[in-house]
Parts: sequence; C-alpha cells; structure tokens
Amino acid sequence: MLKKVLIANRGEIALRILRACREMGIATVAVHSEADRDSLHVKLADESVCIGPSPSPQSYLNVPAIIAAAEVTGADGIHPGYGFLAENADFAEQVEESGFVFIGPRADTIRLMGDKVSAKHAMIAAGVPCVPGSEGALPDNDAEVLAIADQVGFPVIIKASGGGGGRGMRVVEKKEDLLRAVEMTKAEAGAAFGNPMVYMERYLQKPRHVEIQVLADEHGNAVYLGERDCSMQRRHQKVIEEAPAPGITEAERRQIGEACVAACQRIGYRGAGTFEFLYEDGEFFFIEMNTRVQVEHPVTELISGVDIVQEQLRVAAGEPLQYRQEDIVLEGHAFECRINAEDPYNFIPSPGQITTCHLPGGLGVRVDSHIYQGYRIPPNYDSLIGKVCVHGKTREQAMAKMRVALAELAVQGIKTNTPLHRDLFADPGFIEGGVSIHYLEHWLEARKAQL
Repeated sequence: MLKKVLIANRGEIALRILRACREMGIATVAVHSEADRDSLHVKLADESVCIGPSPSPQSYLNVPAIIAAAEVTGADGIHPGYGFLAENADFAEQVEESGFVFIGPRADTIRLMGDKVSAKHAMIAAGVPCVPGSEGALPDNDAEVLAIADQVGFPVIIKASGGGGGRGMRVVEKKEDLLRAVEMTKAEAGAAFGNPMVYMERYLQKPRHVEIQVLADEHGNAVYLGERDCSMQRRHQKVIEEAPAPGITEAERRQIGEACVAACQRIGYRGAGTFEFLYEDGEFFFIEMNTRVQVEHPVTELISGVDIVQEQLRVAAGEPLQYRQEDIVLEGHAFECRINAEDPYNFIPSPGQITTCHLPGGLGVRVDSHIYQGYRIPPNYDSLIGKVCVHGKTREQAMAKMRVALAELAVQGIKTNTPLHRDLFADPGFIEGGVSIHYLEHWLEARKAQL
C-alpha cells in the first residue's frame, strides 16, 4: 500500500482525498498556490508545499513544481483529483517516469479516451452503443461532409475531438449552415485545444444525461456501481445530480453496465472511471469517458456503500478490487447539489470573505466542502465551494432531506447559488423526475421572462 500521497489539487476534492488517505493510514502532502495558503486541506495535511503564485498555469498546472514537491517530501503516489491535470496523459506519464505512482489510469488509456474520435472507435469495437455519426474526424472534402450529414440526418452537432467541459460544439439545424459551422468549430478547436479535428453526430432532441460509474484493476477485474442522472445542466455544466436515474429499469442498468465493464476489460482500464451517455426513448448513446473521479461521485457512494477514492488508492497500489459485481447492491436514492460562489440567477462569480458559515447535518446528509467562517474564496479558480448530498430510502424522502438541508445552509459574505437549488427542489417538473438536459436552460428562460 502507498505510504505517502501528494494531492495535486485544491478545494473540496483535495479535502475528500485527504480524508480517504487518513482513514487508510496514508500520510498526505498538500500542494497549494499562494492564494490557497489558508485552505482547509492545507491546514489538515501532514505536510504542505507552496508550488507557485495564484494563477493555475504557475501552480496547479505547473508539472515540474508538483513533481519536485513529491520528490522533496518523499511521496510515493500522486492523486490528481479532477480538473487541472487529472486527464492530462503527459502528466500521468511524467509522474510514472519520475518514479511515482499515478493514482489513475495509464497514460495511453487517458490518451485513447481523451480523444473523442478514438474513444468512439474503441467503444464501437467493445459493443458500447454510440450516437449515429461520422466514423471518425470529418474529411476536408465538402461533398463528403454533406453526404455524411445526409446519412446521419439533421439536426446534427459538430464536436471538437479534443474538446470538453461543454466547449467546442455547435448544433446545425439546416444543411445550408453545415459547412460554415464545421469551419468555425475547427478554428475554435484548434485555438482552444490545439487539435482542429472535429466529428459529427446526430443531435438528439430531448436526451437525458445518464452516466455509469466503473471501477477496474490491473488484474482484469471490473465492476459497475450503477448510474447517475446529471441532466440538470446549464451550458453543459452540471448543477444537480442524482442516483439512481429515475425510470431506468434493472434490465437497462445491467445491460449498459455490463457493456461498460466489457469495455474496461478490452482497453485495459485501471482505476475509477465514468462512461457518459445520452439517454432517449430507452436507448443509451455513448458520448465520452471521464478517466478520473467525478465531482458527483458521492451520490454513487451513498447508494452503493463503496468508497470510490479509497478504491482508487488500492488499485493504484496494485491491489485487486475488493468487490465482485454480485457484491454491489444499490440501496435508496441520493442527490447532490453543487454549491457555487456565484449569483444564483445571472451566475456572475462572487469571490470574497465568508462572514457566516453554517453547513447542514443530520441522518443521511453529507457535505463535501473546504469552506469555513473567515475563509476568503479566491477569484482565480472554479466557483465550486461545496456539495450538499443527501441519501434517503426513496427519491421522495431524499428530496425532503435536501429541502431541509438547503434551508439550513447559510453562507454569508458572498453570494451562492443556494436559492436556485431551493427553487428547483420545489419545481414540479424536477420533482416528477426524468427531465432532459435542456430543462434547466428552458426553466431559467421562463423565469427571466416572468420578471
């Protein structure tokens, strides 16, 4: 087992990893920027190292500084968390070449699944259902592009092969707009991701975002931990997640879960990962795989009883999975609300000092957060400041718990999106369940029109 782990991240996920390590008797090293000197995970870690100024490129994306910190502290493993360098294959490679254990998949697997074209090819070969679209990157020949679109059927969506986070994609409703959209997306992809390749898929009208959590070890074992519904999104950014997904049958869950497990075994996957799908009219369509721990992993932990981060640590150390598929029993229902330091309705970031901080509690309530009274939220990073999670025997009970938890949550001195969450948990459409990925955008537009 690993003896000392360097946590190459910040905020709530750094604290989450630190706690998992401490439970397992693993010493921790927190790296931090100058802006995060007073962050909670820095205070609680066994050791801490400042790796640079506030801007991410000079600190949390500074690979030489992170590896140097691991060397001087004697760490034997590096956990990337999510975001920053978590899905950077070059970073994973440099970590391993420097003699440390990268707590995640191998670099070649990250590369394979990080490129959406190669990932789609791998999934088709593994029997995972994919959205109808181009076989790979779109050709430079205009006539061929138009022919592919005719075959796929309008509307279509053009996506950057190396894109992510909701960027590098464009919906095309009409044939006459296609070629210009392709050229614009290529230009944006080249500028944003250093890779101008784009591909085409059918644009589904009212899909849900349903994802499958998997764990796999280097001995060929893999399991799935059920699914999450992440359809409550704004500009492709998730706001609320729940597990299990409303309306998914046990037969559907087993069929898609087994396909994901088979895909893991085929590509030699190691660690925690998430297969993301669009789900419409009883069909799953693969869109991408996240080769890291997800922000929303707590809802799966709450219904499965599996500590996903601790399994990451064990698998990285070479141990086999502790679980077989028959050991995975899903119980109850869980929700997660992402709490951001931002205006709840115009979404303008709201950094600053927290003057009051009261976090909710009680049976079935979990809060993953690094904030505390007096903590100053820096303006340099993502606005996520915590996650309020609940678990109940039924979806209705979990909803009731979340309403109480949100009512108790008090963070003052800055703005948060807590009022938005309170409104959504009173919304009839969301209460019914099974909303599409477009629901929240339409809800926000309707609210704005009424003001």
